[in-house]
Amino acid sequence: MKRLVQLVALTGFLALSLATAQTTFTYAAQADAVGLSPVLTNDQVSSVANRHIYENLVRSDPDSGELVPLLAERWETPDENTWIFHLREGVTFHDGTPFNAEAVRATFERIRDPETASPRASIMAPVDQIEVVDELTLRITTNEPYGAFLAALSHTNAAIESPAAVEEYGDLMRNPVGTGPYRFENWVSGDRISLVANDEYWGTPAQIDRFEIVVIPDANTQIALLETGEVDLVDSLPPELLARVQQNPSMVVATEQGTPVRFLSFNFNEPLWQDERAREAIASAINAEVIVNLLGEVAYGSCSIVGPEVFGYVEGAEESCTPYNPEHAAELWSQVDARPVTLWVPNTENYPRAAQIIQGQLSQAGIDVSLNTVEWGAYLSATANYEQDLFLLGWSNVTGDGSELFYPNLHSDNIGSSNRSAHSNPEAAALIDQSRETTDQDERERLIDEANRLMIADHAWVTLFHEVVLVAHSDRVQGVDVMPNGDWFISGAMIAE
Repeated sequence: MKRLVQLVALTGFLALSLATAQTTFTYAAQADAVGLSPVLTNDQVSSVANRHIYENLVRSDPDSGELVPLLAERWETPDENTWIFHLREGVTFHDGTPFNAEAVRATFERIRDPETASPRASIMAPVDQIEVVDELTLRITTNEPYGAFLAALSHTNAAIESPAAVEEYGDLMRNPVGTGPYRFENWVSGDRISLVANDEYWGTPAQIDRFEIVVIPDANTQIALLETGEVDLVDSLPPELLARVQQNPSMVVATEQGTPVRFLSFNFNEPLWQDERAREAIASAINAEVIVNLLGEVAYGSCSIVGPEVFGYVEGAEESCTPYNPEHAAELWSQVDARPVTLWVPNTENYPRAAQIIQGQLSQAGIDVSLNTVEWGAYLSATANYEQDLFLLGWSNVTGDGSELFYPNLHSDNIGSSNRSAHSNPEAAALIDQSRETTDQDERERLIDEANRLMIADHAWVTLFHEVVLVAHSDRVQGVDVMPNGDWFISGAMIAE
């Protein structure tokens, strides 16, 4: 009898263990997150965490790419300057406080407030007034028609924060509180961020219990850990490791010609780069095709600033590009008040290898250039403060909209915030403004194309390549949603044991 009781007890223990067994998903990031407030950050790793912790009013459908409801159930535009959002009922933040129209208003006002210094304050630049109509209804009035407004609201930076948490912590950089399918557990700086499934989630609960973001800067180590099952997903594969992953039958590699662009730009506060001949010399000396060929399947070529997968690209924009001509570059460089230049490079992804190629090409044109490779977080801070000379950077085009590329990055309104080049061109700015101020999408496309060709000819950026979105994950993870803008989600995924 005693043995029977022990057997029953053991059976019960095993059943309980199976019922409470947890699944863990591990993502290998090349750098640590900058912070966990969507209002205050705009880097890749922070965005990976934030888009699982927080939610937006709208989102892009992973299959169709169309903008669909999320925290807003529906919206209407009674006139071109008015947007009325009807919010989802029964949603709570991770701290237990209710999601409502006041929470949306408070978040958007924080983005708009110059003292917040939000890197994507441009999202709210056309907004004139935000009004709470009732608990679940919000009215937003713009100064003029804002054709890209819904696309802007789908950006991670427009995700909704808990006002109670903001009041308690001041900002949410280390204390994130959203409404999303995962909630924050802890963060060990330089090591990992741990998220756990939100048991009180309003929608379909996440099937994976834990989400670990682990900092592993070395790509070879990432792949080795992916092969042993200690890591489940990587999203920054160097081309020389791609075949190794593709040949592994236990791996899934998702690729798609994407919206991210990588570029070289200038600090226009420097007198040298205000001289158009100096900028043209740099553009003439760079053969971006060499970089594209080196990167292979992870990149595709187009010298257009607005890439082929971004709204506003019109075939033939490349006609405005400066052709590769090192002799012409050397001649132009001899005409300017030349000096040795420094190319600033982030120490992540494919930037260092691209920088080495560029250094060699500029040297061949007689341009004396040294490299300054900087840790990612410090790089973002330094370039925001205009400490750089020449510099490499990228833009993911999360909204997939050309005017939402140009306005934050190259419009004079955003010098001192997201315009890290300090670039200003009144003619281009007028075109960008017009592209944002009309809801006629054909007209918007025409205006963005015109601004694109002008910016290319002005050498605001020298486009190096556009990225092929590439995510590699273990085949035990099923249902990962991968977007053309490089975003990916595991909220609907599961792990097959």
